[in-house]
Order: sequence, then C-alpha cells, then structure tokens
Amino acid sequence: MRGKVVVFPIRGRNWCFSRSIDPSVQGADAAGQFSNGPSTFKELYDKLFSSSSSRDYDRLKDGSKLEIAVDFVANKMNQSWTNIGKAPKGTIKNKIHGLGLKLLSRVKPSEIFFRSIGKEMSALDVTYPSSLNRRLVHRRLRHLASKGSIVHKNYFYGSAVLLPFTTIFMILPFPNIPFFWVLFRSYCHWRASQGSEKLLYLLSEPPIAAQDLCKRQEPPDPDQHHANTLTAPYVLQPSEELQRLIQSKSSNDEPSERTISEICKVFHLDPNHVFKYGQSVF
Repeated sequence: MRGKVVVFPIRGRNWCFSRSIDPSVQGADAAGQFSNGPSTFKELYDKLFSSSSSRDYDRLKDGSKLEIAVDFVANKMNQSWTNIGKAPKGTIKNKIHGLGLKLLSRVKPSEIFFRSIGKEMSALDVTYPSSLNRRLVHRRLRHLASKGSIVHKNYFYGSAVLLPFTTIFMILPFPNIPFFWVLFRSYCHWRASQGSEKLLYLLSEPPIAAQDLCKRQEPPDPDQHHANTLTAPYVLQPSEELQRLIQSKSSNDEPSERTISEICKVFHLDPNHVFKYGQSVF
C-alpha cells in the first residue's frame, strides 16, 4: 500500500506534515478499520488460540497476537466512546464526553500524523511546494520521525507504568476516568511509536525525486516510469499547484486560514489536523 503525505510551511519554522486520504476510500477505511479483527471475546480467543489450522497458528507470531489483542481493546474503547457521545445533554456521560474532547484537542498534530502511518504502508509519496529543496524536505521528515519514535516510546512506557496506580480509583462510586484515559493514551503513544518507526524505516532508503525517475529512461518509457514509481519506497513530488496556493499569503507572510482550507480541499487533508500545526511548538 502506498501512502501520500503533504508537506508545506505553515507558520514560521513550523511545517505541516499530514496524510492525504482519498475521499473515495476514506469512509471505507474508517468503517472497516477493525472489520478484520475480532468483535467478541470468543472471536478473540479463537483468533489467538484456535486457528483453523496449525499452519495459520504458526504464522501468528507473538507480535501479531499482541497487535490483535490491542486492536480488540481499541475497538471496544472506540465503541464505548461513541456510545458516551450519544448521551443526552447535561448528563454525567455527556460531561465526560465534553471533557474528553477538550483533552483530545491538546494532542499534538505530529502524534496524529504518526498514528495515520499504518504498518501496511509499503511506500510513500511526499508532495511538497516546488520552491523547497527536496533534501531539506527529506531531512525534516527524517528528523520528525526519529524524534517522534523516541518521544512516543518514552511516553508509552510512562503511561504503562502509571496505569496500575489509576486502579485505586475503582473504589469510588463513579467511572474510573483516569484509568481509561491513561489506557487510551498508552494505546495512542504505542500507535504513534509504531507509525514513526515505520516512517523512519521508509525514509531510510535514499530519497528519490519524481523527475529522477523520468531521467533514468532513455528513451522515456511511460509504462516503465509508472512501474518504477510504484516500486520506489520513497518518492519526492514537487507540486506547482501547492506552491501557487502557498504563495497566496496574508499580510503577515503566513498562509491565511482561507489558503489552508483550500490546500486541505485540493489535497484531501483534515483541516482540524492541519490547523493544529499553526499552534504547535513541536
């Protein structure tokens, strides 16, 4: 699976790194994110210990079993959170949901970006303004992935250590919010750590520019160029359209909200995610 990432300066030295999702498959991905995983404890047990054949069981390594279990817990947490959001206004569940949304709004955009990098991604297409140096784009991406791998791994370990201490709140007559929040953040940091390591792995290959692929063919062969693009693990694609949109700046020499919204629309980015980079210090 090839992933597409859009990179552009958004405020001062802050750059935006966002995953581009095709709207034709975005809904299907969101609906089927856990469709292949177990939905009940019985299905989870059968998936982990009662495979249809010994060959299938042997293929499930310890790491794969852990991911299946983690995805199962995440699916249950997602279903519970969705149900809490449907609670009537003014109820305790509704207030808990509002508090959760406020806490989620403080999540750094780089973490959201890392979590969007799935383990199934085998190649990466990076789109950036044509005025930027491609080596600079590659270096910034590698630095972001390297730093994110360390940061989120440390946060994951810290959350995992803190998790047992939150169980003492179970004796109180209200939902153990600290336990579920720390559990959720542990999952998020684990996913972000996995995504940053995957991104760093893809970027470990020498950077390839889209124009370099064309120069390799004498004479140019469109079919072979397409094949090379599909097999390249990491392709840099300067965009004149993105450069034109970036040049539509406001008076303070930064992309205006209207410009950013237009970029999100053209390149299929999440506006809520992109606007966070303008306020981020990471």
